[in-house]
Amino acid sequence: MWQTTRKSAARRAGEADGTPPERRGSRPPRQPARGTSARAPRPAGAWLNAAGVAALAVMVAAQIATGLRPQDLRLTAAVVVLLAVGALAFAAAAHTPRRAAGAFAAAVAAGYAAEWIGTRTGLPFGDYRYTDVLWPRPGGVPLIVALAWGGMGLAAHAVARRVAPRGRLTPILAGALALTAWDLFLDPQMLRLGLWVWAEPGPYRGVPLTNFAGWLLVSFLVMAIIDRVTGRPAADRPVIGVEAAGTTGLVALYTVMALMETVGFAAVFRPPDPLVASAGGLAMGVFALLAWGRAWRR
Repeated sequence: MWQTTRKSAARRAGEADGTPPERRGSRPPRQPARGTSARAPRPAGAWLNAAGVAALAVMVAAQIATGLRPQDLRLTAAVVVLLAVGALAFAAAAHTPRRAAGAFAAAVAAGYAAEWIGTRTGLPFGDYRYTDVLWPRPGGVPLIVALAWGGMGLAAHAVARRVAPRGRLTPILAGALALTAWDLFLDPQMLRLGLWVWAEPGPYRGVPLTNFAGWLLVSFLVMAIIDRVTGRPAADRPVIGVEAAGTTGLVALYTVMALMETVGFAAVFRPPDPLVASAGGLAMGVFALLAWGRAWRR
């Protein structure tokens, strides 16, 4: 009787100050557990990851065709475009489409600017020029080259964030090294195809060592930009679901590129080049293995 009277009084008090009566059996809304994010799930992430997988699969097919028909530059351009599409799709799942697009555009712009300055001043890569093979070529810099900076930049950044998830400068430096490792393959291959020419050939299959110093510098800038635009993950928020799958897709893209280039220089290209296969495969392979090892330990 006393409990009924107390509930009636509480109900009348609530009605007097405008508070609606509680529904019988209702519970307060569940609060997110400490250390987890309240971010709403993004259903589109699954479709973005699927698009990334499709682009990656077609890229592998195009790379195989490139090994069989190395002089068909349309295939080379297709590989770079598919690389960019796949990286952008995976990054959109990992970070949100807006951040991924912003990071990709900024990396492409930074790469284009570095190439534009480099062809005019010799800094930071060395004295070189592009031939008339690749088009379109606004300002003397092929757009396909700028796309390569953006696509592989996103992949190298994901690898670096797996290898060195904490800190500010360490992941950026790791990403710069991972991206420069790719150039151990890229420059010798593009020189074979006659896409650019060095004024003074260097000791690494005609590539001067200043080129790699310039790549490291520009790669550091690209990694810093991507890191800034995408944002660093919160230390107390586990990355799961489509976000983790997007990052894994970027790491897989980097790994596939390392494997395909290694096999290409070791056995497919004519003549084969064991030096480039070993140098590039070891450099990119170390970062790929570290990234996968970090993922498996989770």
